[in-house]
Amino acid sequence: MKPAELKLTNEWDKTFPKSDIVDHSKITFVNRYGITLAADMYIPRNIEGKLPAIAVSGPFGAVKEQCSGLYAQTLAERGFLTIAFDPSFTGESGGEPRYMASPDINTEDFMAAVDYLSLNEMVDAERIGILGICGWGGMAINTAALDTRIKATVTSTMYDMTRVNANGYFDSEDSEEQRYAKKSAMCQQRLEDLKSGSYKRGGGCVPLPVPEEMPFFVKDYSEYYKGRAYHTRSLNSNDGWNVTGCMSFMNQPILKYSNEIRSAVLIIHGEKAHSCYFSRDAYENMIKGSKYADNKELMIIPDAVHTDLYDNNDVIPFDKIDRFFKEYLK
Repeated sequence: MKPAELKLTNEWDKTFPKSDIVDHSKITFVNRYGITLAADMYIPRNIEGKLPAIAVSGPFGAVKEQCSGLYAQTLAERGFLTIAFDPSFTGESGGEPRYMASPDINTEDFMAAVDYLSLNEMVDAERIGILGICGWGGMAINTAALDTRIKATVTSTMYDMTRVNANGYFDSEDSEEQRYAKKSAMCQQRLEDLKSGSYKRGGGCVPLPVPEEMPFFVKDYSEYYKGRAYHTRSLNSNDGWNVTGCMSFMNQPILKYSNEIRSAVLIIHGEKAHSCYFSRDAYENMIKGSKYADNKELMIIPDAVHTDLYDNNDVIPFDKIDRFFKEYLK
């Protein structure tokens, strides 16, 4: 299917410096639902032959100009052809209405990126991996459980978006009554949106300075999205998702068959991150009763918090990620 024409920014508008040893360009591709996705492609210079390739996305509500692009460019410096893409309905990618999310469509976004890489003449189709950050870590695992073409998957500071939507943070809202109240509120919001002719936004990160009484992870997010990595197209930097944007995550667990993943998976998280329980539990569920546990690994970074793995080059274990992909994309 021919990609739709998108309005793409040509100048460098990333939240990280441009590398002088990597070529950068904009590309587009179409997913199974006919939505055209926008991506930044990073190609290492002076490397011959078909390359191993990695598709990167996340965090949930971020854009490719933020940390997914940083990961993609850094891995390109290490010899991989990479793409960092905006998911459907966000950033420079297509899809209407805007600011919606779907466990199905967003998993398909990753698979469409694998389609693109598989057919790219510069890529060795037998050496393709994916990397998901934050909420896209859960999507990456879900994609790896579905897409047999993927040879290696890395997640960084991952969220399971179905779990946090259904159960709340730290599973503190894991009851039928609390889920019913949330679903009822979103159903009412659907009608309000129809009457108003627009979708109410849920609000992005708390503006700076964050009040002292707020939890640390709220401050952590705001300092990234509202501060050092602010971007005009990032949902988290601005007005957030639609209130009803994540409704379908409430009863669609995305990690159901993760213990059937045959390809290699590396799960990375910060020890002090509020979200670390997502990765610990995802790893345990992935290896429980699995015949394919030998190529699965959990890496906990001492003292690191959630957003340290967004953009702190002293904390992100790029050497480990590089070795992992080179081992399984050979």
